[in-house]
Amino acid sequence: MASTAPVHPVDEVPPVRQLAAFGLQHVLAMYAGAVAVPLIVGGAMKLPPADLAYLITADLLVCGIATLIQCIGFWRFGVRLPIMQGCTFAAVSPMVMIGTTGGGLPAIYGSVIVAGLAIVLLAPVFGKLLRFFPPLVTGTVILIIGISLLPVAGNWAAGGAGAEDFGEPKNLALAAFVLAVVLGVQRFAPVFLSRIAVLIGIAVGLAVAVPFGFTDFGGVSDADWVGISTPFHFGAPTFEVSAIVSMLVVALVCMTETTGDFIAVGEMTGRKVEPRSLADGLRADGLSTVLGGVFNTFPYTAYAQNVGLVGMTRVRSRWVVAAAGGILVLLGLLPKLGAVVAAIPAPVLGGAGLVMFGTVAASGLRTLAEVDFRGNHNLTVVAVSVAMGVLPIGVPTIYDQFPDWFQTIMHSGISAGCLTAIVLNLLFNHLPAKAGSDLAEAGGLPVGGAEKHVEKPREEAV
Repeated sequence: MASTAPVHPVDEVPPVRQLAAFGLQHVLAMYAGAVAVPLIVGGAMKLPPADLAYLITADLLVCGIATLIQCIGFWRFGVRLPIMQGCTFAAVSPMVMIGTTGGGLPAIYGSVIVAGLAIVLLAPVFGKLLRFFPPLVTGTVILIIGISLLPVAGNWAAGGAGAEDFGEPKNLALAAFVLAVVLGVQRFAPVFLSRIAVLIGIAVGLAVAVPFGFTDFGGVSDADWVGISTPFHFGAPTFEVSAIVSMLVVALVCMTETTGDFIAVGEMTGRKVEPRSLADGLRADGLSTVLGGVFNTFPYTAYAQNVGLVGMTRVRSRWVVAAAGGILVLLGLLPKLGAVVAAIPAPVLGGAGLVMFGTVAASGLRTLAEVDFRGNHNLTVVAVSVAMGVLPIGVPTIYDQFPDWFQTIMHSGISAGCLTAIVLNLLFNHLPAKAGSDLAEAGGLPVGGAEKHVEKPREEAV
């Protein structure tokens, strides 16, 4: 009998009930971040509530479509890994500036469409840069992604940024309770239940939150049953040079961040990202961003929140995340369902987020454990890169006096740390060793030779 080739865990299709549970877990992990971008941009432009609701449903619909493209893929579009897509926060400041200085939503959508096309064209170029992401760089970037997400979980646990009761003990107590439930399920429950520990934690937390008045489902009755986003609902796009330039900078930042997320998920799932698959994934990002400009929403990128969920649950199937994309499409077409999910209080999400985002940072440390730190400058590369990544998180206003394009790049701890790690790795491990140094005395390694030496496993390096 002919034996069938084993299916990689990424390509496995779990039973329907598991697909639904795992997929819903991914949706709950990213929902708050997904709707935050249209709320921030629309709020800054003082749009009426009806328009804000329209932006949110359009965002959820395209989030789902973008996730399906990325996970399932067609032709040369899609990385075919468990990657959730959502609106990027890197574009918030430029879009608010474009929208409030006279251009309005049409100018935003014009620049978003151009940025999406630019990402599609630049994807093959970025794909060829994968050799500059050895474990030294990827481990550092994954570590920074996890650290940069922890303040998000902290804000959720305290009640949500801007909440009137922000930081009250009852909020932190609810978040701690959810965290305890997640950890208890992971430790003591059967395997299947332990893999949906986050979903169980959120469900139990919500059940406790309702009687104590943490949430209000009044908005559910006000939401429509059906809502369909039509192309160019707010008018035909306009193409202004200044808006396009700022959005192109955002596109480069998004490509850098997405590359880090792809590599992180590749490490966690055991399917390494190759130059071609990286280009395919970035190309899907560009296509989704174009769709965002057409269907009244914003630029799309891989969501780091869900990277932590993949690592924590060890569920590696891309079809699980594709199921999450299908749920998002439903939420975008059925606003009443979206209102139910939106009613989940922030502290409940915060308790689950602490363990998910901490898992991302721990995965970065695991990757860095493969790197040799003896007799080289790798420790300096990690130290300075992490410092540059944490700086805008700890001091958010540090770059406020710099030009807008510089702020767009450096205000994101992920892109700042990633760029620093790449540059320092090139400086210390790709340039010839200086005369008199340990590496030079060891044999005068040629350009790039130092990196090959330090990136070998410890036994081989010795």
